[in-house]
Amino acid sequence: MNLDRLPLAWTPICPIDEIVPNTGVCALVNGEQVAVFHVDNGDAETVVYAIENYDPGSQAAVISRGLIGSLGERLVVASPIYKHHFDLRTGECLETPAYSVSAFSARVEDGQVWVAV
Repeated sequence: MNLDRLPLAWTPICPIDEIVPNTGVCALVNGEQVAVFHVDNGDAETVVYAIENYDPGSQAAVISRGLIGSLGERLVVASPIYKHHFDLRTGECLETPAYSVSAFSARVEDGQVWVAV
């Protein structure tokens, strides 16, 4: 069985207007903590990203409380404890690739944030 071809199971998280632009929230999806970020990039389109909330560097579930920014062309969140930067698109940790986290599909539909884990 090819797992890459299985349909994604989307889970509703919350209305998009409950996430302050350029911040994140933590959601429990299928028993896993997911950091969901609402990014205001100046366009009319609302953008959301979802990555694992657990920071391997600090061994704490804190990524959703991090600061959003950019390093070069990469949109990142800085973990609040040791300030490791995680790419919001891929989950890659820029300082220590071994600390990379999972990234999940996220979307906004009819004002509702959805995440697929």
